Amino acid sequence: MFFHDKRLQYNARPERPDPVFARKLQEVLGGQWGEISVMMSYLFQGWNCRGPAKYRDMILDIATEEISHIEMLATMIARLLEKGPVDAQEEAAKDPFVAAVLGGMNPQHVIVNGLGASPNDSMGYPWNARYTIASGNLLADFRYNVTAESQGRLQVCRLYQMTTDRGVRDMLSFLIARDTMHQNQWLAAIEELQADGLEETPVPSAFPENLQLSEVAYQFINTSRGLDSQAGRWASGPSIDGKGEFEYVGDPQPMGEEIRELEDGDPLALSTAKKPLRVIPPGLGGGEQRRLAAD
Repeated sequence: MFFHDKRLQYNARPERPDPVFARKLQEVLGGQWGEISVMMSYLFQGWNCRGPAKYRDMILDIATEEISHIEMLATMIARLLEKGPVDAQEEAAKDPFVAAVLGGMNPQHVIVNGLGASPNDSMGYPWNARYTIASGNLLADFRYNVTAESQGRLQVCRLYQMTTDRGVRDMLSFLIARDTMHQNQWLAAIEELQADGLEETPVPSAFPENLQLSEVAYQFINTSRGLDSQAGRWASGPSIDGKGEFEYVGDPQPMGEEIRELEDGDPLALSTAKKPLRVIPPGLGGGEQRRLAAD
């Protein structure tokens, strides 16, 4: 179960209202790489974890911390919106709602949320549960988590450079530092997971390798003109998993059959077929549903 401490994990108080920056902060709250996404991913990864207890506990520790980050961001956004619609736009228009639109503020912050945060990104697009990644395979999930923390830190660093507000920068500095730890934490977890012999590259390692088409398993296929990609580590030498040798295919040829057209499907799907089709409804053809192709 969870408990709520009324104290924030870290400070979230701006020097002054800034409704335009409040909209920008929504991206790292409710965007694809925002705090809601990582919180939900980590919670379900932890709840679904069937590995050793240390991994489950570690995942849920980070997941719970991410709830604190959401609280900080929501609080900061609400404070940035205090008196925002009028103060920030009084030169643009007398009406606060018109001012909000003209000045780049998100009107929903006023109309829908009453000067508060929302589970949306900076463009007002709602957070989507499909951003949640929890496959049950810890190595696959931990690699995704490194990506999520990298993208999140990148966006927070960009936001840091978009403001001179010392209070906002103070909070963002904390989030940047925590993303530094979380990137390192997931990389350490990947290293330990492999050292424990639980997973290895390629994921999933439990799948029988003899069932893959081995002759293409370590080929780099050059599908563009030019051979610049041949200079990379991925084009020659031992594969990263140590199970093969990279091979560069500079002029790849199709390996499959030529397909000019597909066979007709079920006429009831009403897709365009090779010949005009008509369907006889039930009851008009001996009680059965018949399908006839016109001559």
